[in-house]
Amino acid sequence: MRFPFAWLWFGVLTVAGCSSWNPMAVRSQSPDGAQAGRARPRLVSELAVPYGMFPVQGEYVGLVVGLRGTGSDSAPSPQRSALLDEMQTRGIANPNHVLASKNTALVLVRAVLRPGVQPGDRLDVEVRVPSRSETTSLRGGHLLETRLKEMALLNHQFHEGHLLALAEGPVMVDPTAKGREDQVLLGRGRILGGAVAKRARPLGLVLKPGYQNVIYSARVAAAINKRFHTFHKGIKTGVAKAKTDEFIELAVHPRYKDNIPRYVQVVRAVALRETATERMERIKELENRLLDPVGAAGAALQLEALGKEGVEPLLGAIDSENSEVRFYAAEALAYLDQREAAVPLADIAREQPAFRVFALNALSSMNDFAAEEQLKGLLELPSAETRYGAFRALWAMDPSDGLIMGEQLSGQFSYHVLGTSGPAMIHVTTARRPEIVLFGQGQELRNPLAVEAGNQIMVTGSPGSNTISVARFSVDKPAQRRVVSTQVDEVIRAIVDLGGTYPDVVQALQEAKSTGALTARFEVDALPEAGRFYNRPPKDRENGSADTQTVERSKNPLAKLAGILKWGK
Repeated sequence: MRFPFAWLWFGVLTVAGCSSWNPMAVRSQSPDGAQAGRARPRLVSELAVPYGMFPVQGEYVGLVVGLRGTGSDSAPSPQRSALLDEMQTRGIANPNHVLASKNTALVLVRAVLRPGVQPGDRLDVEVRVPSRSETTSLRGGHLLETRLKEMALLNHQFHEGHLLALAEGPVMVDPTAKGREDQVLLGRGRILGGAVAKRARPLGLVLKPGYQNVIYSARVAAAINKRFHTFHKGIKTGVAKAKTDEFIELAVHPRYKDNIPRYVQVVRAVALRETATERMERIKELENRLLDPVGAAGAALQLEALGKEGVEPLLGAIDSENSEVRFYAAEALAYLDQREAAVPLADIAREQPAFRVFALNALSSMNDFAAEEQLKGLLELPSAETRYGAFRALWAMDPSDGLIMGEQLSGQFSYHVLGTSGPAMIHVTTARRPEIVLFGQGQELRNPLAVEAGNQIMVTGSPGSNTISVARFSVDKPAQRRVVSTQVDEVIRAIVDLGGTYPDVVQALQEAKSTGALTARFEVDALPEAGRFYNRPPKDRENGSADTQTVERSKNPLAKLAGILKWGK
């Protein structure tokens, strides 16, 4: 009788070992190219999903001051009551009298906390007048400090949550908006980097149902830490921490600080457990998949997740004749900081618009002179988005680089004059980071000239004159004037010297361009975008693969500045 009982007990132990005692004993079959019948190691993605990847919104009601008779007294409403309470809390005398002024306006204020944001990070602020407001324009206005909070509508009442950010600064309205036809645009604006985050956004992984226990949680964290670590006060520390039986907290690895979506993708491509033999077999399979355009993206991601062991097969693919294969291999190599990735990524940035945004971002992640040299070469190209994208990549790589370093004008915005030899171009931003970049030195304005820089500054020049007058007119102060040459650089500095803001300077440049006084190319937010189509060559359209591929794996930091993840604090 002891023999059958022993076999029964052995069967129980076997089942228990597979299900809970040894959670890694069960291997799933490969759904994407492994040989039939061969088990492969599980990846983190099979057990866990990302947490904290959706943006969080902070909002509240605020007060814009400094308008030139375009404000209004707001009608009775919950927003007005909230603003009056806030003004009384801050000790403002006669708040009703302040709100009644035509030089002030009640506004709705909002900022979005992107994934991975940390206290002290800068955020864009959106400002708009409420519906049915009599305010006609926010141009020239300044938002007073506003506390942005979590807001929820419960039982037909708004309830306030945690303080998320503090917002303040000059409101930037679309410089092209004019008169009644643009009433909506005049009632909306942005404050670039105008909010300071007060709370961090936790980033992590949540285990799927069926895997939520301490064994799996610890195993996933250990596998990730074997691949990724950071240094805290000189001590090597893993990026993953098993906080509960279902949640693993992730610290952002410095290599991916500007591309958190890719970081999470790579983390989820880490294998939980595999022997050296299994790893060699998997690398061989991934090497074969990498040469197929359809499977190249996934294969490159897994090879990147392997770290140094994935470098050799990736190097073998960067000389491929296929653009997709070459790009995915070079992109992964860049995040592994392999200098061989620099040249193919720069070539792709020049030639393939669909991959440009990702190629530039990958170059910016590298800590190698070869990547820096390739990016500097892109600054000379005619393509506005390639030039400016290369500038932002260089800035992300090293803001103190002598070519692109620039300065802060009056502490308001970043100002850069580049000694490039390409076509003259001026670039301004309307999101994330207030910044003006002059591609080429010695750019000039052409007289006659008559433009506004905000509500109080006029920039004028007479026909045939080689000078420009920048004057500030205020009701309660004598006029101030600066006479400078026709060089754009001197005019910008004069506007700021007279108290002009970043929106004022952008308005003056925009008007100068529209009147023909600015001869250089003028661009706004000229960044390459994700989501473009790539047309595969006919020979690669096999096995039912689509003729086109939408290249949008993440909202990359070099994607359009409005709504992107993280470029510039």
